[in-house]
Amino acid sequence: MIDHISVGVADLERAARFYEATLAPLGLSRLVTRPATIGFGKNYPEFWINLRAGTSPVPPESGTHICLRGKAAGEVDAFHAAALSTGGRCDGAPGLRPHDRVKYYAAFVIDPDGNRIEAVTFPGE
Repeated sequence: MIDHISVGVADLERAARFYEATLAPLGLSRLVTRPATIGFGKNYPEFWINLRAGTSPVPPESGTHICLRGKAAGEVDAFHAAALSTGGRCDGAPGLRPHDRVKYYAAFVIDPDGNRIEAVTFPGE
């Protein structure tokens, strides 16, 4: 249904370092580099960061977040650890989340520009 997503960043190189480390545990790598945008993915760019120089950080009350799928809890844990080690902030530590229909394991981070990113897996699938 969704082909790709993108987030705005104030500093492209800082964001590139953050996302290269943070997305690697989920199997995404840098595939495209242009002067004002970088695309990450497995086979084609599915996740883009776009330079928006001078932009303000995303306000926490925006409610917007992006969720990326991991294959196992270890990938979600590694995503979270990489994010924190490269300038991200914790917005929800890795762990099982209560849900009425499925077993849901996730971690939430905030990138240096205020973008909220989640990694999720569904143990037992």
